[in-house]
Amino acid sequence: MAFEGLADRLQQAMKNIRGKGKVSEADVKQMTREVRLALLEADVNFKVVKSFVKTVEARAVGQDVLKSLTPGQQVIKVVQEELTALMGGEQTKINFALKPPTILLFVGLQGAGKTTSAAKLAQYLRKTHNKKPLMIAADIYRPAAIKQLQTLGAQLKIPVFSMGDKVNPVEIVRQGLAQAAADHHDLILIDTAGRLHIDDNLMEELEQIKTISHPDEIFLVVDAMTGQDAVNVASSFHERLGLTGVIMTKLDGDTRGGAALSIRAVTGTPIKFVGMGEKMDALEPFHPDRMASRILGMGDVLSLIEKAQASFDEDKAREMEKKMRDVSFTLDDFLDQIGQVRNMGPLDDLLAMMPGANKLKGMKNLSIDEKKIDQVEAIIRSMTPSEKNDPEIINASRRKRIALGSGTSIADVNRLLKQFKDMKKMMKQFMGQAKGKKRKNPFNMPFM
Repeated sequence: MAFEGLADRLQQAMKNIRGKGKVSEADVKQMTREVRLALLEADVNFKVVKSFVKTVEARAVGQDVLKSLTPGQQVIKVVQEELTALMGGEQTKINFALKPPTILLFVGLQGAGKTTSAAKLAQYLRKTHNKKPLMIAADIYRPAAIKQLQTLGAQLKIPVFSMGDKVNPVEIVRQGLAQAAADHHDLILIDTAGRLHIDDNLMEELEQIKTISHPDEIFLVVDAMTGQDAVNVASSFHERLGLTGVIMTKLDGDTRGGAALSIRAVTGTPIKFVGMGEKMDALEPFHPDRMASRILGMGDVLSLIEKAQASFDEDKAREMEKKMRDVSFTLDDFLDQIGQVRNMGPLDDLLAMMPGANKLKGMKNLSIDEKKIDQVEAIIRSMTPSEKNDPEIINASRRKRIALGSGTSIADVNRLLKQFKDMKKMMKQFMGQAKGKKRKNPFNMPFM
């Protein structure tokens, strides 16, 4: 999980001060010492750490905190606000051209994930802003780079302009722009080759592409796992090209998160999107305030709601609510709900978005085993339609057949059937208690 190591350390530092009715300067100094160590261990730039700690300390021993009725909570509020400011303050949205097309240029080191990020962003903007994208394959140096973009384009049904790997990238971009105008595309994404910022010839090539394309956004794609090097790369690219934003990939695999916390402070370039997985929809707008809340264990309810809204079918949700009310919920419905929840992303990440989940007994080190969920899906899919509708008909011989068909044991089948029966019983009791009251299910979410 992103920022896992940093989050654990910071939350521990906050825990010691949270409930204090009176906070002394010594308490604040102890807390900021732990915060400093946590940030340095997370590979945050040491100048950024020094400035951050100094600001937090000054605000935490100020009159607003010391005279507050809940000084412990007030100190945590200060840390949260400064952490948010460190990552950019507010979400920085994409800069669309006043007159179409909007042109996005992707630059960065080799292997950072430019090609995949271009495809993910094309899909995201088509879905959220109703854009008609065209991707230009201008990476002629990496073997199979053009083929990779074409494969992603075919998968997403997004056209790709290519002239092979024997034509100069500047000429490819020139002709790609002309093709986009002829086909009335209002969004153009230019995928360029990965290059070192110290390679003058290749950097000059990027400057030429910038000159002819006049991009509305120049995105530096950075692998979060590169840590402090990411900040140095961002500074160098920014000097040569004037970056407008950063797309940080593999943030889900970086438990430290130092690069994300340093880039904005050092370069002034905002992080606009983050890659949170390998799937083509695993690209999210970066919200500094929400990320700060998650790091401090306060959850991220807004992102959770947005994921649910994007993944859940409203008609199905209404139908599900009706079935829950009259307790006609079947194993098929259960399977459908599992699928919709999984579309929202890794379950561990969803759990991290729930406020206070890390404080609940047993939740701190809870790891959701996706294989167990695969097992449940396999068991239900091995049943006949009549068995899914009425599990009561599943006798010993049927259980044996279902276990063989799903590659599980009879004990696994028995466990699922018992859990489903208990869940329906609980639903019936809940609905019985709610009968006669105007009480609407406030969540419209599965398993609630």
